[in-house]
Amino acid sequence: MVTTALPEADARTDSHAKTQFKLIDADVHNYVNSIDELLPFMARRWHAYIEQSGFDGPGGNVFPRLYEYAARRDSFPPSGLLPGGDPDFARDQLLDGWGIEAAILNPLYAVSALRNLDFSNAIARAVNELTAARWLDHDPRWRGSIVVNTEDPDAAAAEIRRAGRDPRFVQLLLIVRAVEPYGRRRYRPILAAASDMGLPLGIHFGGDPGPITATGWPSYYIEDHTGMPQAFEAQVLSLVAEGVFETFPDLRVALVEGGFAWLPALMWRFDKNYKGLRDEIPWLKKLPSEYIREHFRATTQPMEEPDDPRHLLQIMDMLGRDDFLMFATDYPHWDFDAPDRAVPPIVPDDMREGIMAGNAAAFYDFDRA
Repeated sequence: MVTTALPEADARTDSHAKTQFKLIDADVHNYVNSIDELLPFMARRWHAYIEQSGFDGPGGNVFPRLYEYAARRDSFPPSGLLPGGDPDFARDQLLDGWGIEAAILNPLYAVSALRNLDFSNAIARAVNELTAARWLDHDPRWRGSIVVNTEDPDAAAAEIRRAGRDPRFVQLLLIVRAVEPYGRRRYRPILAAASDMGLPLGIHFGGDPGPITATGWPSYYIEDHTGMPQAFEAQVLSLVAEGVFETFPDLRVALVEGGFAWLPALMWRFDKNYKGLRDEIPWLKKLPSEYIREHFRATTQPMEEPDDPRHLLQIMDMLGRDDFLMFATDYPHWDFDAPDRAVPPIVPDDMREGIMAGNAAAFYDFDRA
């Protein structure tokens, strides 16, 4: 919804920075400031590999984003570290500034884009260990998401089982644009490990392993950013159609930073086509929409904003569950949603209370910690 400036780091005790509801933030980004931060968590062989190759991190933007590090102007720490790279500043500005009781960290580090699988696996483990040492040890309100190299499913499963022994990790983080949809059978070791460890999948906005629309590459960042639901739709279709939830009936999926207004129409179309094509996927025991409502949840950021706010209530009703949405700020990004403005006034207080904290508390196992 409409954003407002983040509270200043030293304004964390101001009453205006609080809301009347408890707050759980389902999407905060902690960044690796430089490759040097990962070296203490990597074997010596990789130190030489990084030094000799000049590797300084994966990624690179296809489209100029017009926002440095995709960050709000007021999220740059005085320390000179990256936005989302300074635990002290993030704590003061976000957790204390808004009175947030718990926040889930989603480190967007594109490990699966690296072609050297052994190196990618080592980077993924280092990111997880850095998250634990630098963030989870820093403040008990942080919760972590496990990063894995999805292009090596067996190694990814092993890392999920290793990192998942730390109960402060409450989610497996996957990026929505992938080489293949995650329902494909080659990803079953990853899904099995997450299910065994009781960890939901957090499928997050981003990624660009190939052309990012069904018809190729667009020209502008606004197309990239606005069109991301295409990838979320593909992942939902894949996970349901491939029978993932029949194989792993306890598996849960959070759609993070992908919107949600597109879901009702997708469920209608999916159910209609299933009635004519069910013989192709005979392992499904119920309508696709039933799997979606049972196993999926979505975060509020970015929330669609119809001109008539009553239409938003209609969309929320069409989702079929009052507990489907979970509040998220997307800190420290430019489209940050402030807790006092993230949900429009038309939403009833009982539903708002669930969105702001209760739904996430029920979905995630915070008691693991």
